[in-house]
Amino acid sequence: MTMYGRAAEESAFVRTYTVVRGRTKPRHLLGLETVLEVGQGRPGPAQAEECGEILVLCRERRRSVVELAGRLGRPVTAVKVLVSDLLDADALVVPLTQSYADSGQGSGPPIQLLAALSAGLKRKWPDAESKWPVAVAYPQAG
Repeated sequence: MTMYGRAAEESAFVRTYTVVRGRTKPRHLLGLETVLEVGQGRPGPAQAEECGEILVLCRERRRSVVELAGRLGRPVTAVKVLVSDLLDADALVVPLTQSYADSGQGSGPPIQLLAALSAGLKRKWPDAESKWPVAVAYPQAG
């Protein structure tokens, strides 16, 4: 690696460190696949410029945490910290998917969906169940 390449790499690391103000853990539990959309709140004046970029991307359409990290060119952990800040300010929200909201069954998928998923997994890996000591019975999927 050349001296220029090493200096650029160190500069990017320092920049990321300052963007998240040295924080390494987000306040909210966020998965890579967590989908976000713009909320009613506004970020504070001390927020990093990347927070503004996150909001611009989420105004276009809903975005996942991993997609935001890729588009910003930042580590996922840093993006999770920034997203947590925006969630605290109500500038971002995690939307409830319409299918769960309409199902009337709370915050999870319907049992039929879980049964179909289980049946599909059993077809793909028929011998996997014998490796697990506990068997779970699901209704027959159609």
